[in-house]
Amino acid sequence: MPELSFRRRLLVLAICCMSLLIVSLDNTVLNVALPSMQHDLHASTSGMQWTIDAYTLVLASLLMLAGSTADRLGRKRVFVAGLIVFTIGSVLCSLAPNLDALIAFRMVQAVGGSMLNPVAMSIITNTFTDPRERASAIGAWGAVVGISMAAGPVVGGLLVDSVGWRSIFWINLPVGLAALLLTLRFVPESRAPKARRPDPVGQLLVIALFGSLTYAIIEAPNTGFGSVLPYAVLALAALIGLLVYEPRRTEPLIDLRFFRSAPFSGATVIAVSAFAALGGFLFLSTLYLQNVRGLDALHAGLWMLPIAAPTFLCAPLSGRLVGRHGPRLPLLVAGVSITASGVLFAAFDAETSDVTLLIGYVLFGIGFGFVNAPITNTAVSGMPRAQAGVAAAVASTSRQLGQTLGVAVIGAVLVAGVGSASYADTFVSASVPAWWIIAGCGFAVLVLGAVTSGAWARRTALRTAERLESAEVREAAEVGA
Repeated sequence: MPELSFRRRLLVLAICCMSLLIVSLDNTVLNVALPSMQHDLHASTSGMQWTIDAYTLVLASLLMLAGSTADRLGRKRVFVAGLIVFTIGSVLCSLAPNLDALIAFRMVQAVGGSMLNPVAMSIITNTFTDPRERASAIGAWGAVVGISMAAGPVVGGLLVDSVGWRSIFWINLPVGLAALLLTLRFVPESRAPKARRPDPVGQLLVIALFGSLTYAIIEAPNTGFGSVLPYAVLALAALIGLLVYEPRRTEPLIDLRFFRSAPFSGATVIAVSAFAALGGFLFLSTLYLQNVRGLDALHAGLWMLPIAAPTFLCAPLSGRLVGRHGPRLPLLVAGVSITASGVLFAAFDAETSDVTLLIGYVLFGIGFGFVNAPITNTAVSGMPRAQAGVAAAVASTSRQLGQTLGVAVIGAVLVAGVGSASYADTFVSASVPAWWIIAGCGFAVLVLGAVTSGAWARRTALRTAERLESAEVREAAEVGA
């Protein structure tokens, strides 16, 4: 990639952030629309879980493929394709006649989305080569999530109450088209110096693992454990297959050597934990505010602002802290805040009082605002630049997998607790185990943030980077010979 002026780099960052905005808006807007969609489409709670998880599941399954393909074919080219497919998928979602069609069109959206976030992060990583500039850019990138969390519920609530839930997909059209035109004009093409070969077996194993695991979790409360046991066995077999098959490939879909770096491994698990907490938190909050408190979509969206505002304010601060002092402090703050929020709901029934509900939402917003920048920066900063797309894709996959599992597990726990009773009568008591799971996710962020950000962890990252670079040099020499 050619060296760009500072203003051009900022423009590239803004374009990449636009892609994150439409993907993030899509999730936050959809959460507010769930009760309306559930009513119009006559869907169960598990059906609503699938409208979210069908998207995040496909996204998680294809992100690493998209990252390696972008490194091979060209990041701009794949990014443009992603914008086109995502925009078309949004139009199809707005026209869906039933729940099955909506789930299918959400999967089309996800195919496009898989080409956006990891590729955009790879473009940012290769555009901002200075570590401090890159950390600040990633902090701004994280702030976009806060913007989407702030704007999404309010905009979504207005659209749902005034036009209907189908209109929530229309807002992707102007942003997607603008990002597409700006990308074609201003984003330079870049690719990895050495093209990576496709890994179809690894890709199929990833799809089998994520798909069968999610299906087993979501459907177990409805059909019983015996009926989903084959899917659980398939998930285990796919995991074993990945662990056995991938190290034997010269250019695997998932380079397991990355996980020799303690910061990279920690960032991966932290991403799963934090985004599982986010997915579960938003799912529970939306159902509670509208189905239990009886709020309309707009007022439920306004109640989400105490989550969104701290996320928006803390994300750039987290990026600056990472650039100056490393990831430890932001991760510790994130872990403490998410854990405290989960405990407040689990042990003290925070939903039952406006004051404690507000405090719980603010605490979660602070925690989530601090966690994003250190995850992304840690995942890509210790890796060779040629592997930026793959490393960013692993980080993005961890996020989407976490959100998928969060909605699946939290939804399954809630369904099991509510049973055949009404939400209004049983929600608070039935959701207690779910809130404890969210608190546990926050505690995992806290512990792993402390363990994987010290001197020992940094030494493992340096050793891993050296081994990867040495391996690339050997492979290049063998090809040249």
